[in-house]
Amino acid sequence: MPDAAVKEAGDVVVRVELACICGSDLWAYRGVAKRESGQRIGHEFLGIVEEVGSEVTTVNVGDRVIAPFVWSDGTCAYCQAGLQTSCPSGGFWGSKGSDGGQGQAVRVPLADGTLVRVPADASPELLPAFLSLSDVMGTGHHAAVGAGVGPGSTVAVVGDGAVGLCGVLAAKRLGAERIIAMGRHEDRAKIAKLFGATDQVAERGEAAVERIKEMTGGLGASAVLECVGTEQSWETAMGIVRDGGRIGYVGVPHEMPGLPLGKLFGRNISIGGGVAPVRAYLPELLADVLAGRIDPGPVFDKTVSLDDVAQGYQAMDERTALKVIVKP
Repeated sequence: MPDAAVKEAGDVVVRVELACICGSDLWAYRGVAKRESGQRIGHEFLGIVEEVGSEVTTVNVGDRVIAPFVWSDGTCAYCQAGLQTSCPSGGFWGSKGSDGGQGQAVRVPLADGTLVRVPADASPELLPAFLSLSDVMGTGHHAAVGAGVGPGSTVAVVGDGAVGLCGVLAAKRLGAERIIAMGRHEDRAKIAKLFGATDQVAERGEAAVERIKEMTGGLGASAVLECVGTEQSWETAMGIVRDGGRIGYVGVPHEMPGLPLGKLFGRNISIGGGVAPVRAYLPELLADVLAGRIDPGPVFDKTVSLDDVAQGYQAMDERTALKVIVKP
């Protein structure tokens, strides 16, 4: 690939310190998502600004910055409303013609609207936590917001991947009283407990639905975070949400047949969520990481070099790693 370089006045070049592999990257790895030869990959990264376009005003050479997984101009109606993922000028890292985070450097367009600067005195030990803010922590938070989590909520989280675990942490941060983490992996259950889960349900399918109803007096959870995106995960989410409750969904939909609107209507179930506007959440989540109120860093359990990135993909594909850091 050609070296990253400033092309427009609003660009910067970021030398990547840390990137990571996302579960959604595995669809390309498995051949399910079609990609063109030479198309780059990786949408989660942080690094040091090395070159700045003439019109950039918010970051300087030498600044450490976090890049949300979508670039955006920060000025359009959608950006002003906190929905940077709908910015008409925006785009996704690794899309055709753009750089990907799993590389040595990235050309960042619309830098003023996109990048969030990390204070120079921030501890290097927090780099994994900062990296999580580029996607999974903000996405878990979006699920919690979409589900209407607040003080006293009873929350159930469908999915024990990095996003689901961050959803547990987000629910705790928003004041949930009871957080039921769903998953069968003991190592992930430990992280869920660390992040604030009060209960763990290992059952799946109908057994999981019955178990959670039993735990909640037959009602179900008032807030459900759907963090997978499959037909089975949606059936579980709809089965465990109580009447009048909310489902916050952030799992990328995969082979979904459609939602049973009649059942949702009859039970007054609300649905919110979608692709997470991480840029909107980054400042408040960064402030909490810096203050020590949250630490999403434990979702990373393996680190590989860029040369060994294939090992990272294999580990995540085989579920021997939860989330892998890539260090150029």
